[in-house]
Amino acid sequence: MKTLRTHVARIRLAAVAIALSACAAPVGAAASPPVRNVVLVHGAFVTGAGWQPVYGILTRDGYHVTIAQHPLTSLSDDLAAVNRVLAMQDGPVILVGHSYGGFLITQAGNDSHVVALVYIAAHALDEGETEAANGKRFPNATKAVRKTDDGFLYLDPAFYHADFAADLPEQQAEFEAHSQALTVATVFTTPATQPAWKAKPSWYAVAKSDRIINPDLERMYATRAHSHTIEIEGASHSVYESHAKEVAALIEDAARQALDGN
Repeated sequence: MKTLRTHVARIRLAAVAIALSACAAPVGAAASPPVRNVVLVHGAFVTGAGWQPVYGILTRDGYHVTIAQHPLTSLSDDLAAVNRVLAMQDGPVILVGHSYGGFLITQAGNDSHVVALVYIAAHALDEGETEAANGKRFPNATKAVRKTDDGFLYLDPAFYHADFAADLPEQQAEFEAHSQALTVATVFTTPATQPAWKAKPSWYAVAKSDRIINPDLERMYATRAHSHTIEIEGASHSVYESHAKEVAALIEDAARQALDGN
């Protein structure tokens, strides 16, 4: 009987210890699941086709990825195209922009679907700013920009490889130089309004060898927006193509953390 009573007492003590331990342990909120929807927005002079390497990585990792194909004909046309894609999404979205696409996500990011912004060597304008004015504050290294008689800009193909895509194979850069999407010049002098990065978390990839956007301007954008920032060594303006793994990893980091308030 004594042995039985001792055994029962030990069981009761163990139960009390477990209960006390449970009460003492901090109660932490369960981590939010990652966001599964990603919308990719291209910049000036290119189409969404350049996102293919990033698209491949993200889709293999289980993300639902959509690429906005906007026409580069006016800010309003381009925003309408991005907003149209956002309206098609089921659930929260990580909105990603490259170059001029950063201006677009800064505006379109106010959409209720969007929970985080990812800038890839991109403009993150504040209210009243323009890309052209910020480019004068932080001059870039290219002399390739040319203008058509009807007000569209493009990059001189002779300079395209060196200035836009130095870390891509020469043959690929040559094809891209001759398949450019000409971009209406007015988008570069249109002021931004109501930047979404002031209300939503952001991530930023600085291309350290960028000749189209000054890397110091990229750093200014990232610092001002309090973005989670990476810097990619040797990356040209085509960083989203040439360093797709690093870019995709940054997007996935945003997808994991966006709903946790980070």
